[in-house]
Amino acid sequence: MKRIVLACAAGMSTSMVVTRMEKEATARGLEYQIYAIAEQNLRDELQNYGNEVVVVLLGPQVRFKLDENRKLTDSYHIPIAVIDSVAYGTLNGAKVLDQALALVD
Repeated sequence: MKRIVLACAAGMSTSMVVTRMEKEATARGLEYQIYAIAEQNLRDELQNYGNEVVVVLLGPQVRFKLDENRKLTDSYHIPIAVIDSVAYGTLNGAKVLDQALALVD
């Protein structure tokens, strides 16, 4: 199954975004495994599932790690971006899902 990975500092608020994204994906009839991990675990995640991950989104609180993680995701040909901070802060799962999908297309 195709995976959308949200990488953040600890995962608490990001897990709420994930829940909203999952509901939106289901409503649209899309099949993605969407989940949050700690940013420091991204390397291991890609080593294990890099062939299934279609996009990585970083939580706004770890935006300073974008360049470092882009080097990693580029080696797997996976797009990466920082989650829109307004969409993140308002837990707008639809907008964050749209952001992820725009990177995949």
